[in-house]
Amino acid sequence: MTDTAPHGRRTRAAAALATATAAATAAALLAGCSSSGGGGDKNPLAPDKAAAGEIVVGSNNFAESILLADIYGEALKAKGLKVSYRPNIGTRETTYGFLKNGTLTVLPEFNGALLAYLDPAATPDSADATDAAATAKLDPALGLLQHAAAEDKDSLTINAATAAKYHLTADSSIADLADAAHDLVIGGSPEFQTRQQGLKGLKSVYGLEFKSFKALDAGGPLSEAALQKNDVQVADIFTTDYTIAKEKFITLKDPKNLFGFQNAVPLVRKADLPQEGVDALNAVSAKLDTATLLDLDTKVQADKKDPLDVATEWLKSAGLS
Repeated sequence: MTDTAPHGRRTRAAAALATATAAATAAALLAGCSSSGGGGDKNPLAPDKAAAGEIVVGSNNFAESILLADIYGEALKAKGLKVSYRPNIGTRETTYGFLKNGTLTVLPEFNGALLAYLDPAATPDSADATDAAATAKLDPALGLLQHAAAEDKDSLTINAATAAKYHLTADSSIADLADAAHDLVIGGSPEFQTRQQGLKGLKSVYGLEFKSFKALDAGGPLSEAALQKNDVQVADIFTTDYTIAKEKFITLKDPKNLFGFQNAVPLVRKADLPQEGVDALNAVSAKLDTATLLDLDTKVQADKKDPLDVATEWLKSAGLS
């Protein structure tokens, strides 16, 4: 989930809102984030709750979340629903609280990351089980809708030269590296070296042992550059990182789900979203896969297109507007 700023005509407004929200966050969460109302004076810094009949779509402070929020919001508008946006708010700790207190109605989430926030000890074995486990821990006012096939998660990604040398394609899996791994340098965050969702799991689950490990960053510019320059031949790169398409990297499939489940999913305040809104967002999830999300991310982050324009164009092409 690449943490970059949005581009386009709403960047300035989003940045201003982020600044204002940062000042309000601590007080707002303390004063207004319980799941029901109560006494006490209204916090003057906290964002206003959604007006009756209005669906407020929020997003966290990274480009992909803003793009997904635009997709959700415009899909709702296409059904005649009244929508407003609160983009680029901040981290999950803030936005989850704003859903609980009614400031937000809809928020793009990733089921595995949400579950890790709600229950760090959980180890679900499927995307549906991830949804169920997260739902069991949610505030009673909130709910998850249908998750998309699209995932933004850690992956084992190889550069084009390595793919060509070992005859690997987009249909190849991590297991297909078994014979080559001992000749390859793998890169990732320092923690990747000791995590089960890292070298430990690659050995125990897939039987892979690499020539060496190079400490870089968590799927960021250091890992991307090292893979491009062939300083490493394999790296932990997030599945919707636009450099995958730009540099013709190959992300290997993970049939044993070592890296868990990180499906895009709408998190909603149930009482404030009518059934036609639920249906509209489920229809989006039904058509959004990882390849599509990667393509849309590339348009926003590499081509610098406005996320709202990208969202609108895709919804039209998918028959959702």
